[in-house]
Amino acid sequence: MINLTEGGQFDEVDLVTHIQDSGLTYVIQGQQSVTHENHTKPNSLDCWLRQFAVNPDTKQADNIVMDALVDTGYFEIILQLQCPDSGKSCKGLRLINI
Repeated sequence: MINLTEGGQFDEVDLVTHIQDSGLTYVIQGQQSVTHENHTKPNSLDCWLRQFAVNPDTKQADNIVMDALVDTGYFEIILQLQCPDSGKSCKGLRLINI
């Protein structure tokens, strides 16, 4: 289980499944300081994590959570992944050892 910085937690294996179900091998970080309803990157880690957050209207995919995910051994941080929502190059997590 991974604890969210602002409260809440999630199972990293659920994230692995979510990424695999997306048809990609990665998820972008996509953190935004906006309400969940106004998030512009619905396919991002930040948006996905909000379902587990105590306050889903605050950003969740901070670097502490990213580092905790890397520590599980399932992910590596990549700085230039293509955002599926904007097409821009973004920081994110890529699956490894799966």
